[in-house]
Amino acid sequence: MVRIELMSWEEARAQSSPIRFTVFCEEQGVPREIELDEHDAACVHALAFEGSKAVGTARLLPDGHIGRMAVLKEWRGQGIGGRVDKVECRSNCFTRLAEVEHHPIAKRFHRPPMA
Repeated sequence: MVRIELMSWEEARAQSSPIRFTVFCEEQGVPREIELDEHDAACVHALAFEGSKAVGTARLLPDGHIGRMAVLKEWRGQGIGGRVDKVECRSNCFTRLAEVEHHPIAKRFHRPPMA
């Protein structure tokens, strides 16, 4: 059973980088020197695991865009990318909701729960 975990770049780098290098650099010809970039540190990263093996990855940028979605070839066609996408979207929704709830204008309309 594939599980998806969200983590920082510091936590994800060791397992995410090889997947991205395989998919983007080896398969698609992206130069290795530009595959990892300055945006990685600011992103929430999702890793898909089958047991202890990382088989897919993606990143959620601070502006809400999902990028660098990659699934190893032997694991494609099993819905892993879609599951990673859903988890990243949920993470984005919760982050955006928290930002709205703490926005000064939103606070004016917030009412405490009824007892």
